[in-house]
Amino acid sequence: MATDKEFIEYVAEQLGDYFDVTYKKMFGEYMIYIDAKPVLLVCDNAVFVKMHEALKALLEKNDTGYPYPGSKLHYVVDVDDGELLKDIVNRILPIIPLKKR
Repeated sequence: MATDKEFIEYVAEQLGDYFDVTYKKMFGEYMIYIDAKPVLLVCDNAVFVKMHEALKALLEKNDTGYPYPGSKLHYVVDVDDGELLKDIVNRILPIIPLKKR
């Protein structure tokens, strides 16, 4: 099941007041970019973030899952918790490098 357009718009809206948010459709699912950096995957109407050491203390009790077949394990994020989403982005954004052109 692919992500609904309404769901990806809702996720972007949750972060849009705090960050420069864009998203791009990829293979029927979405990548959310914050300040032009790939931060969140949205697959099957669920939000995923890479399991990174910077997020371990914050998300170690969260559910985990595979966003798509063959992917690595990711944390599953509660999209309705806007404060948690902001905290995740603030912790991971400085670590993610800008994509080289």
